Amino acid sequence: MEDDEIEVPSKSPGDVAHSIAKAGLSAVPVIGGPAAELFQNVVQPPLEKRRGEWMAKVGEKLQELEKNGLNLEDLKENEQFISAAMYASHLALRTHQEEKIAALRNAVVNIATDQAPEEALQHIFLDFIDSLTEVHLRILKLFQEPTPPPNISMGGLSSVLEHNIPEMRNRRDLYDQFWRDLYSRGLVNTDGLHLTMTGNGLGQKRTTAMGDSFLRFISESE
Repeated sequence: MEDDEIEVPSKSPGDVAHSIAKAGLSAVPVIGGPAAELFQNVVQPPLEKRRGEWMAKVGEKLQELEKNGLNLEDLKENEQFISAAMYASHLALRTHQEEKIAALRNAVVNIATDQAPEEALQHIFLDFIDSLTEVHLRILKLFQEPTPPPNISMGGLSSVLEHNIPEMRNRRDLYDQFWRDLYSRGLVNTDGLHLTMTGNGLGQKRTTAMGDSFLRFISESE
């Protein structure tokens, strides 16, 4: 690749937050400079590490796409892509969760290749990635194609969830909250997990059209 090819921005709003925090600590008379230096020593190295790893992940995908015909010169002039890439980069620095980072990377790639919804929905979906957890994403993917427990004739959707995500067993208060989060965002079409239904009903798709669009947005394109 040429030296002037597009890169994911190395600066983000996270850097500004870091500078403000450092300056703020230095301005406190009792704490002073040493505390600011301590903050820098603790936070800055992992922040730089996250930035480097993120840039490498996205850069590798862009290299692959270039080999398959993507014109990076055109991409450099695509303001919508640049804005989305900058925002996703900011969000990527805010999390250590690998599934969320992968979702952000896939979103950037899908925008670059015109496999994403309209711009307004892109921004909403990026915010969903930021606000939801890895478990939210796993639950949403599960209920796009739910697999009921074997030999079950009646039950609630909670039985499907607990069967497929064992760490959620007997944690109803927690997974009910996860489900409410998905439902309030319009990603699933059923407002609760505990209505008794037939085994056939338990295997029915529960994601909405928006939920399916969101999952496509955060999935690796083929």
